[in-house]
Amino acid sequence: MSLTATLPRLKRPRRPVARAAALALVLFGFLLGRDALAVPSFARQTGMPCSQCHTLSFGPALTTYGRQFKLNGYTWGEGDHPMPLAVMAQGGFSHTDTALPDAPAAHFSTNDNVSVDQVSLFYGGRIGGGVGAFAQVTYSGEERHTSWDNLDIRYARPVKLAGTDAVVGISVNNNPTVQDLWNSTPAWGYPYISSPLVPGASAATLVEGGLAQTVLGATAYAMIHDHVYLEAGVYRNLSDRWLSNAGLTAADNPHIDGVAPYWRAAYQFNKGEAHYFSVGTFGMEAKLQPDTTVPDTDRFTDIGVDATYQYADGGLTALTANASYIHENQNLTATFNAGGADSASNHLDVLRLDASFTYRQTWSVGAGVFDISGSTDQTLYSPGAFSGSNNGSPDTRGYTVQFECVPLGKNNSWGRPWVNFRIGLQYTGFLKFNGGTSNYDGAGRSASQNNSLFLFSWMAL
Repeated sequence: MSLTATLPRLKRPRRPVARAAALALVLFGFLLGRDALAVPSFARQTGMPCSQCHTLSFGPALTTYGRQFKLNGYTWGEGDHPMPLAVMAQGGFSHTDTALPDAPAAHFSTNDNVSVDQVSLFYGGRIGGGVGAFAQVTYSGEERHTSWDNLDIRYARPVKLAGTDAVVGISVNNNPTVQDLWNSTPAWGYPYISSPLVPGASAATLVEGGLAQTVLGATAYAMIHDHVYLEAGVYRNLSDRWLSNAGLTAADNPHIDGVAPYWRAAYQFNKGEAHYFSVGTFGMEAKLQPDTTVPDTDRFTDIGVDATYQYADGGLTALTANASYIHENQNLTATFNAGGADSASNHLDVLRLDASFTYRQTWSVGAGVFDISGSTDQTLYSPGAFSGSNNGSPDTRGYTVQFECVPLGKNNSWGRPWVNFRIGLQYTGFLKFNGGTSNYDGAGRSASQNNSLFLFSWMAL
């Protein structure tokens, strides 16, 4: 049994495009009848360029203003907003140090691929009455398939709590942490863009996308005195029919037993005008039923801590640094009873650190390191060409370096705010892969042979 077959992973959808297109039309038809994130439609609503909310002109990384805009339900702004839709396209050239044993996707070769990785349609902005939304439908160039993507519908309002100013709200979303305000949690973490055609770590905790787009949840949150942030809620998996209508399949259903609780707490503060700090914790628990014909379940309990630092004084330069650590306890009763693991009790730990330096919101250099470690289990992590583990370990360690140029997307840019463009070069190196440095898979492949180069372009209109 291969490593990737045994771990909870986010699967790519394979249903016909027409069903997802129908879902998109229903969603947008509902929203377009009203006043309507990292999309240009938000810039039109606020009357400000994308660089007001994002540290590198546009993209997921948020400034202080961007976090406040999201906290307040995407409803700020008195700007012109005639069309609350936006389009994003990502793609590029991908190269791996040594060709993969098999093509990473149909219609592609084992190395040196040019691709359009995704094209997304967004609805982004105010709906009315304190309600705003961020909704995304994505076409995957690798799967040649369309499905729903991230969704975050919010209601927020300012209130007084025991005489203290606060913002309270509700988020309905389909991806735990997609509603988060910080780039230190999984959904919007560094490096913000990656190629699906090059190797990546095989093991991941559940909160790192394991339930993305296959669940729907509601969380309630409060930001108290602009310092203390508290959030809690639950997620349920969607029915097979709903997943089919959203462009996924019954095979994507995680089959959550009951509900999966999620929680988040953070403390933020500023030192002077230029220095911003936050520190927090987050987590969730879910019982999954891999085989619905038997009552056994696997339980995953994820607990994370995170921190962010930003330096921005309104001048030419800015610096952002993020850190996160996630510990996952795995009670794999169902998998163990089915012969898929040597032990019913396992764990996984993930450490990520990153920092990015920006000049004139045009040039950026960033670097990140990641360290994934966990229990040794020869059955759960079995040998297999490329994706397997020769010693039964998921341990993977490496780094990512990224250089970017963003010529468009600022206050004085041509086509502001509708035309936004960035290009970049990303290199990912592995010091260890699936428990080893050489012959890690039992088929002779070394960790460094998975090192990759990704020359990318990223456009939002």
